[in-house]
Amino acid sequence: MIVDSILQSKSRQKIDTAHSEKWKRSLLKTLSWRTIGTIDTIVISYFLTGTLNVALSIGGIELITKMILYFFHERLWNQINWGK
Repeated sequence: MIVDSILQSKSRQKIDTAHSEKWKRSLLKTLSWRTIGTIDTIVISYFLTGTLNVALSIGGIELITKMILYFFHERLWNQINWGK
């Protein structure tokens, strides 16, 4: 009974490890998603302001802050087993 419990625990650990992402994958996903999001922000900002310099400034600030937030959001969700 104890041996079965230990084996099941080890098996669960292997499965959990297989489903977690490495930080490099999270970083690449962060970069690709933020590229898409930043282009969207620049286009919307340009339509609202009519000024390319303002749109690029908004997009640049948004790029940096949201990339940082997304990376840590992704890493935190990677720690949660719910739904895996």
